Amino acid sequence: MNFYTGLWIAVVTPFKNGQIDEAALQNLVSDLANRGVDGFVPLGTTGEASCLSRDERRRVIQLVLESAKGLPVSPGCGTNATEQTIEFVKEAKQLGAQGAMVITPYYNKPTQEGLFQHYSAVHDATELPLLMYNVPGRTSVNMLPETVERLADLKRIASIKEASGNLEQISEVAARVEGRMTVLSGDDGLTLPVMSVGGVGVVSVVGNVAPDLLKGIIKAYDRRDTHSALLAHHTLAPIAKAMFLETNPSPVKYALHALGKIANEFRLPMVPVKKETEGKIRAAIAAYLENPNVA
Repeated sequence: MNFYTGLWIAVVTPFKNGQIDEAALQNLVSDLANRGVDGFVPLGTTGEASCLSRDERRRVIQLVLESAKGLPVSPGCGTNATEQTIEFVKEAKQLGAQGAMVITPYYNKPTQEGLFQHYSAVHDATELPLLMYNVPGRTSVNMLPETVERLADLKRIASIKEASGNLEQISEVAARVEGRMTVLSGDDGLTLPVMSVGGVGVVSVVGNVAPDLLKGIIKAYDRRDTHSALLAHHTLAPIAKAMFLETNPSPVKYALHALGKIANEFRLPMVPVKKETEGKIRAAIAAYLENPNVA
């Protein structure tokens, strides 16, 4: 059974006095698990994985696994070096993770054949179900539908987190891989549109703050209540916009800080949002809490 469906949370990594705030991370994950999410993706962009040491990466995986209440955990393991990516996936398996997210190699700008060979090598050398992650805005490379289709023939290529923002491309991917792997939205604001063209859920940043809203959209669409799904989608729009007023994860970490869940602390080069942005985030959260409109 493919567990890459529904609401997966791209988990933040809380810091306190320069160190991982273990208690805050566990409390956050435990609370989200109680609120009906379907899985966790630590060590992604939202988790500031690029600023963590190898030991800190291991510790984050352990903490999330301990707090996930049996829900699947699929840590970000992708790098721009295939051999290192393989090492990270193997390490995640040893720690008990149920899957691994693997971003397209960044900076290198591989060709489509290079992308195919990269994912094939990771697949052949490891044992976990793989969630591929296509996010051209971060990596400067776009994995095209025909490449995804080739990779769908590999049995442990289980899903793709599609964050190209191109609904036509995502629709083509979903059509090409139907029945062989799942498609998850990589953009909160496109959760409903992506589901309408064949997606089955989202890897969510906003879900750190408003999981009920995202889960409501997914459940309403699954039961074919498109009116309720659309109402919730419109409720999501302003809070999703607020979470990306500045570079992720600065806004969502501030939102969690405003809700009293974590400190507003980062690892350079990430920095807190500007005061002007703080006000907009608080306003969006307040508006949502006054009228959550959960489907």
